[in-house]
Order: sequence, then C-alpha cells, then structure tokens
Amino acid sequence: MKVRVHVSLKHGVLDPQGRAIHHALEGMGFAGINDVRAGRLIELDVADAVTDAALDEMCRKLLANQVIENYRIEKA
Repeated sequence: MKVRVHVSLKHGVLDPQGRAIHHALEGMGFAGINDVRAGRLIELDVADAVTDAALDEMCRKLLANQVIENYRIEKA
C-alpha cells in the first residue's frame, strides 16, 4: 500500500525556507504572493497489514516533530 505523509510547520512557527522561496519568487518578478510555507512529503510503501495506528506512531516518533510540525496521512 502506498502512503503519503504531508508534514508542515505549525502556524506561528517561523519558516525560513518559506521566506527564502518567497523572496526568490519576488526577485524573479512574480507578484501577488502573500506568503509561502514550505513542507515536505514522505512516501512510504507499506504492507497492507500496517495499521493506521502504526502509521500514526511512525509520524509521532520519527517523521514529524510534533512540537513545531503538523502531519497528515494519506493512503493512495
């Protein structure tokens, strides 16, 4: 089974990568961009027997820093 884990910074947490992207886009002449938040996508190929609880535990223990990040699990 294919699983995607979308990890993003929580609102209120500074996002230096997002700010750098925003600045670069403006420097390239792209106007109208109010904000940029950068995140990451982790793709897993897991056995069908892997439970939702196990996926959640993987995220909590390794894939996302719950102090500053949110995550969303998407099964494909």
